[in-house]
Amino acid sequence: MADPTPPTDPLPAGPSRRALMLGAVSASAIVSIKPALAQTAGSVLNCEIPVPDAGRAGNYIAADGSLVPAGTPGAFPPAGRSFRGEDVKQALNGANLPGTTYDQSRAYTNYIRRLQRGTSGFTCFASLQMPRG
Repeated sequence: MADPTPPTDPLPAGPSRRALMLGAVSASAIVSIKPALAQTAGSVLNCEIPVPDAGRAGNYIAADGSLVPAGTPGAFPPAGRSFRGEDVKQALNGANLPGTTYDQSRAYTNYIRRLQRGTSGFTCFASLQMPRG
C-alpha cells in the first residue's frame, strides 16, 4: 500500500528542479546587476572628451574631423573645453555641442568619431556606443 503523506519537498528531482534553481539564481543576479548598470550609465554620461586631446591642442579641426595646422582655412580652432558624454551623445543624434555653431559641432563630432584607442576621450566615446540594458 502506498504512503498517503505527500513528500516534504514540493519540487521534483532531476533536470527541471535544477532549471528552477538556476532561474532563481539568475533572477537575483539580474536584480543586483541592474543598479550597477544604471550607475555605470550615469558615469558614462558624465565622462569627458577633449577636442582635440591635450597632446594635439595646437591643431585645428577640419570639417571631416581630421586635425590640420592652426589657421587652416575652413577649419575650426580647438574647442577650449572638454565635452561631457551626455552632450556628445546628443550631438551624435543631431544636436549641437554646447557653445558651438552647426558646422563647428559637426566638425567636432567627426573628430570624436575618429578617436582611436590611446587617445584621450576614446574610452568615453566607446562607452557611449555600448547598448544599455
